[in-house]
Amino acid sequence: MTIAGRAHCLFEQSGTFKREFIKLGIPAEDYDIRNDYGQTDHVVDLFWEIRKAYDGKTSIFDGFSSQDLLLAFFPCTYFEAMQSTIFRLGHCGEWKWTPRRRIDYALDRLDQRTENHRLLYQLTAVCQERGLRLVIENPATYPGYLLDGCNFPAPTIVDHDRSRRGDVMKKPTAYWFVNCVPTRLQTMTGGGKKLRIKSLPAHSKERSELTPEYARNFIHDFLLGKPQKNTQLTLFDK
Repeated sequence: MTIAGRAHCLFEQSGTFKREFIKLGIPAEDYDIRNDYGQTDHVVDLFWEIRKAYDGKTSIFDGFSSQDLLLAFFPCTYFEAMQSTIFRLGHCGEWKWTPRRRIDYALDRLDQRTENHRLLYQLTAVCQERGLRLVIENPATYPGYLLDGCNFPAPTIVDHDRSRRGDVMKKPTAYWFVNCVPTRLQTMTGGGKKLRIKSLPAHSKERSELTPEYARNFIHDFLLGKPQKNTQLTLFDK
């Protein structure tokens, strides 16, 4: 695809993708409610903005155009694989809890997951109706709430091994493309530090961070479809 406008990175505090877009001459900005990395250009409650846009009220989406690209690193807290242990009432952190407390906690998580699910639908609807190009990112570790095509459309693509594109994690990642289609290159990169997700603390930032090398290769492989100089390409690995 051609990005003649701007890249809007939603829910991205690190600035990793933003900086790689800018290196390629594509203006880019980050949007999030937090600014832990000092990279968030627009500190804004995106959930509130999505709700307003869905209801036809003034929101940040009014400033986006069909020439832009929205890349949404939608929060995975209530969708990722470990949530299943909470709903099975068998989460390791609950082993001293009473059965009633476990169920109350599961019910609370269920309400919050439903609200996040609604917001994901609303974000998709806003972009579909306005002709905005959107890419949604979320983990692809099973059992994942969004992955099997029952609770949300099946992912457009799954990058099964991020380390092959220069990330430090092998962790599989899913992407949903709305109003656009991915290109299908695969830039192969060299070694470097590799981490297993099980080796990281539960709340470690490294679990969700992506490296600049991965961001650059993702943009070239799936968004721009442009081979890079001095890199090796293979056929796309489904």
